[in-house]
Amino acid sequence: MIGMALSPTVAALVAGSNDLVTALKADAVLVLADTPLDWSEVRALLPRVALFTAVSSQAERTFLRDKHPGIRVLETTTGGISIRERLSMALLEAIRHEWLSSGARVLVLCRNFPDPDEDLPQLDTVHLVLLGQHLERLTARELRGLDTRVPLATLRAVVELATEIGREGREAYPTGTLFVVGDTRNVMEMARPMNFNPFRGYPEEERDVKDPAVREQIKDLARLEGAILINKDGIAIAGCMRLIVPDEDFTLSMGLGTRHAAAAAVSKASKAVAVTVSQSSGVVRLFHDGQVLLHIEPGLRPLAWAHSKQ
Repeated sequence: MIGMALSPTVAALVAGSNDLVTALKADAVLVLADTPLDWSEVRALLPRVALFTAVSSQAERTFLRDKHPGIRVLETTTGGISIRERLSMALLEAIRHEWLSSGARVLVLCRNFPDPDEDLPQLDTVHLVLLGQHLERLTARELRGLDTRVPLATLRAVVELATEIGREGREAYPTGTLFVVGDTRNVMEMARPMNFNPFRGYPEEERDVKDPAVREQIKDLARLEGAILINKDGIAIAGCMRLIVPDEDFTLSMGLGTRHAAAAAVSKASKAVAVTVSQSSGVVRLFHDGQVLLHIEPGLRPLAWAHSKQ
């Protein structure tokens, strides 16, 4: 599998990253490309830096690991998610493998202005990401703990769903919601139904959040009041649930409301992970043991034009 040769513009951008790594004291370079690149050329232009990439194709990941063992290869998805979300998922994966620390500085090369026009460069943008701010206090040990309680595939699917809701809302209007993932037996004892259970009676395959079609259906249900409970295997168990949990032994940042308080409380009182979407800002937060461990800012949110009253 031979990737595309770098255009002169992209080659100059990659080569110039050497000076940026030194000037900005970056710990690594992460390349997010939409198409396979000539990685021999990329490595030749960046010979002395810790180099990462994130790709969705299993075949491409296998090729890179076999032919370019010096490049750290991360798994990501491309369809239907923004470059910001791909970046967050890639960094989360790097921390899980302990390839990056939570305080690392990462120079990101990406294509931020996608277009069907093949004449546009494969890479056009450089970002400096400070992981301490981007992912808050997430550490490898904490992430491994999450992985033992909630499989990473389930966690990834729920976080992707939450970021889509935060960015898109529903029918162009902002939507806030709360997902509680894992330790379902204990969480159910702390929950009471506020309405009918929208998941009751459906087979598991029609409630699996790892299925993109199911996630689309859950986006509609996210507008309903109450929490959505998901087991560790990614199966939605119940919706419209009121959480009755003691609000103690955790500290909540100023400005966060009752949804976030419930998320902090249930993650403190159980082994579950809680994921919130803020209706006002679209920000996604992941709570574990009463603390925010992951913070993802939304992409651009759509504008909703309301009909004025005559």
